[in-house]
Amino acid sequence: MSNNLAGRTALVTGGSRGIGAAVCRALAASGAAVAINCREQIGQAEQVAGEIVKHGGHAIVVAADVSQREAVADMIRRVTAGLGPIDILVNNAGIAITRGVDDLTEEDFDRTILVNLKSAFLCTQAVLPSMRARKWGRIVNISSGAARGAGSIGPHYNASKAGLEGLTRGYAARLVKEGITVNAVAPSLIETDMMSGQPQLVSRIPLGRFGTAEEVAQAVMLLVDNAYMTGQTIALSGGMAFN
Repeated sequence: MSNNLAGRTALVTGGSRGIGAAVCRALAASGAAVAINCREQIGQAEQVAGEIVKHGGHAIVVAADVSQREAVADMIRRVTAGLGPIDILVNNAGIAITRGVDDLTEEDFDRTILVNLKSAFLCTQAVLPSMRARKWGRIVNISSGAARGAGSIGPHYNASKAGLEGLTRGYAARLVKEGITVNAVAPSLIETDMMSGQPQLVSRIPLGRFGTAEEVAQAVMLLVDNAYMTGQTIALSGGMAFN
């Protein structure tokens, strides 16, 4: 990839593994300095940061629970002090608590909305002042095919991801004249930890395989590179569904 993001700072929430780690590597390969957020997987996040630095990039690890307002504010301060004002935000942090309708609890629902949806709101609000000041920003939210389909995790997960896409459109409409784009990527059945032990799901994919985290990262980079695209959701489903 080219060095077209040289001088830019990116923050990726939930960046220690899977899709988040692939996005961190892609941003660094394009020249951005990357802040890798995690809540508990600090060792894995440090490994990703070490790989980036080894290849000549810039990366730091910022541990924080992005579902908590004060933790987000402190994280933004640390990233700004370490790498500079944030130009690119990728809201990737999320949880997937698999529950049937009869097993789903209020606690499951609240926790899922808090981590998958409220965290994106908190992080977006926190980075907007500096993006607005420079009239440039890219925000990409990692949604899911479950935002529009039934999925296999549960209705609480569907609701959190559908809400995330609504949040995407709401911010995009209000920031379009300020040089800030807001988009989403909605992957389905990607080969990550979430899919481990479920090879039978491949039969649902017309393409015949799981997607890769790197393919999701490519879609994120397309949105980061494109100044004319905002309020959109890019779906990656291997042919299971079409927009």
